[in-house]
Amino acid sequence: MFSTARHTLDRLVDQTPDERNRVVDAARAASIVVVVIWHWSLSITHRDETGALVNPNPIDDIPGAWLATWVLQVLPVFFVVGGYANGAAWTSARADGEGALAFVRRRTQRLLQPVLAFVVVWVAIDLTARRWLDGYRPALDQFAIVFNPLWFIGAYLIVVALVPVTASAHGRWPHATLAAIAVAVVTTDLVRFGLDFDTVGWINLVLVWVLVHQFGYLWHDSSLTVSRSQALGIAGLGLLGLTAMTALDVYPRSLVATAETDISHLNPPTLVIPLAALLQLGLILLIRPWLERVLRRRPVWTAVVALNAVIMTVFLWHMTALLIAIFVFEAAGGTLGDEFTASWLATRPLWLIGPAIVLVPLVAVFAVFEVGRRAS
Repeated sequence: MFSTARHTLDRLVDQTPDERNRVVDAARAASIVVVVIWHWSLSITHRDETGALVNPNPIDDIPGAWLATWVLQVLPVFFVVGGYANGAAWTSARADGEGALAFVRRRTQRLLQPVLAFVVVWVAIDLTARRWLDGYRPALDQFAIVFNPLWFIGAYLIVVALVPVTASAHGRWPHATLAAIAVAVVTTDLVRFGLDFDTVGWINLVLVWVLVHQFGYLWHDSSLTVSRSQALGIAGLGLLGLTAMTALDVYPRSLVATAETDISHLNPPTLVIPLAALLQLGLILLIRPWLERVLRRRPVWTAVVALNAVIMTVFLWHMTALLIAIFVFEAAGGTLGDEFTASWLATRPLWLIGPAIVLVPLVAVFAVFEVGRRAS
């Protein structure tokens, strides 16, 4: 099996077109690595008073740590890269005569196959445990952290379903479309916070991610060049906007939720997210010349291709790997800490190694639902 997988990987690497934007693939791969590292080792995972696992982050305990979230909250990069990939796929589909419904069905099927496998397995685990374990509490109750990443899949599916509309609008009126969505995002936040109408904020669950996704279209159709001045301008605009918005009392400085504020920039999304996307995109474009040289090295590119081939599987199962590692740790007599301390910091490498050991076989088993026939 290993030799077959290696052969498939070598074939994918060898078949990489010269014109492929490798930086896009590298950005996607780097993003999932950041997500996994954050969830495994940079969250204070512990059991609350009910025994349920929770994983708040230590941002409030580290002076200035909120600034790191402007780069390390990588969901904006996911959606920018998604816009690039979907823009390329839509262009190809139209050239091949594929209709909008067929396109959406094909793209969503690729996303849903690994998701459905994840859901089926966990439903089976939950039902079995309820049947045979006395006092068992539902997984959504005691292990909710395992399923938290699924909200991202839902948001991304909405964006993908809208590609025929958003890509067509971008093709005809790229700047007007971008401006219209941006105005809608700003207006939604004004109504939400200015008129204290919280419910309307959920409109931005669609608008914000569609706006960030549009940035990817611009990158794909070369509206964003790779000049140093433009990259600095994009990053500077994002940084200036983030600085201005988070100076207001209504917007938290941290891009991830903290215990000290009731407002999250993701639940529902706020105007701050597109500004973070601009900062992150500008930084990527700024280092793009260097990245392109590095990604021409076969070992580096092979690693990027390998991770991207199973990226959804890694995303879906990395929290299950953490859960299993926690079970083993507690069974061995370990106790999870619930405070940011020196001893907590000292154990961070263990919470990278342990879950990683568990994740490898999980990916080996479930990657087939993502890779499919490419492995044959």
